[in-house]
Parts: sequence; C-alpha cells; structure tokens
Amino acid sequence: MIYLWATNVLALLAFGWDKARASHRKRRIPERKLLWLAALGGSPGAVLGRWMFRHKTRKRGFSMWLFGILAAQVAACYLVFVIK
Repeated sequence: MIYLWATNVLALLAFGWDKARASHRKRRIPERKLLWLAALGGSPGAVLGRWMFRHKTRKRGFSMWLFGILAAQVAACYLVFVIK
C-alpha cells in the first residue's frame, strides 16, 4: 500500500514539475517516463495531475496511452479483488 501511495504522489508531482518546466521553456520530463510512472501503479496520480495542472490535455496519443494504462489497472484490480 505504501508503494502505491508513493508512486501516485510521485506521478502527481512529476506532472506538476513538468508543467512548471514547460511554462518556463526549460528541459522537460519525457512523456515515456510519465507513462512509466503511470504503468508502475501511479495512474490515478497521473490522471489527477493531468487534470489539476491541465497538462498534456491536448496530446491525444499520450492521453490514449494514459487512460489505457488506467483502464488495464482498474480491470486488474477488479479481477483480483472482486472476482476471487
């Protein structure tokens, strides 16, 4: 449980950091790393960060990958916890 909290907080902070860097036109976090944070369990934090910071909202391909990861994780949780 601590791992999931840490991963989600890290994903949320990464989206905020990347947005701040983008507005100052400085070196950014690669999209691949943001997606890896989501895939490692931080997808709720990533989606929350995307919404809170209004970041990467126009990137259709990125959004599809992010929501695909979230859907896969929700389905896996459903299978593990609901269907025993």
